[in-house]
Amino acid sequence: MKQRIDGVAPPYPPETDRSLHRWMPPGVTREPLMLFKVLERHPELASRMRALGAGLLVHGRLSEADRELVIARVGARAGCAYEWGVHMATYAETAGLTPHQVTLTVTGTPDDPAWSPRQAALLHAVDELHATARLSDEAWAGLREHLDEPEALEFLVLAGWYRTIAYVANGAQIEPEPWALPLPGR
Repeated sequence: MKQRIDGVAPPYPPETDRSLHRWMPPGVTREPLMLFKVLERHPELASRMRALGAGLLVHGRLSEADRELVIARVGARAGCAYEWGVHMATYAETAGLTPHQVTLTVTGTPDDPAWSPRQAALLHAVDELHATARLSDEAWAGLREHLDEPEALEFLVLAGWYRTIAYVANGAQIEPEPWALPLPGR
């Protein structure tokens, strides 16, 4: 697989350097992600995307555990090795996902005993959205048992946002980061 859009390359012009580092969480010293370098090929679009992405990642109402489970499942269901691998390498441990659960985000079902009722509800909802772009009354009720209304709305935006990111990463065939986890089964 050859990456279809090359990311910007160093040395970066000052504005590009500032923009790339705004994508990265505070204190991270690693080189900006290739996804961000690719998006910087269209700086205006990247700027608009960064606001929502950062808002969901850093300022969301969902817990880190909920957020990362949703992102992992969306990435897995979309076959997005890039985003799944980046998030699982970076956040799985701090989000409290065991190595077994990390693998189950790709290979398992929401009904696996490794999941709590809350996690199962999130996974059921992601799976339904992936399959139908809708939520049944049952899936919605399952979410609402665990999430308040603003959190449920954020869940919908989060799942949709990471589906968009999967489209970008898969469509541009962005090469995996060398430190990312490999998607099981690939």
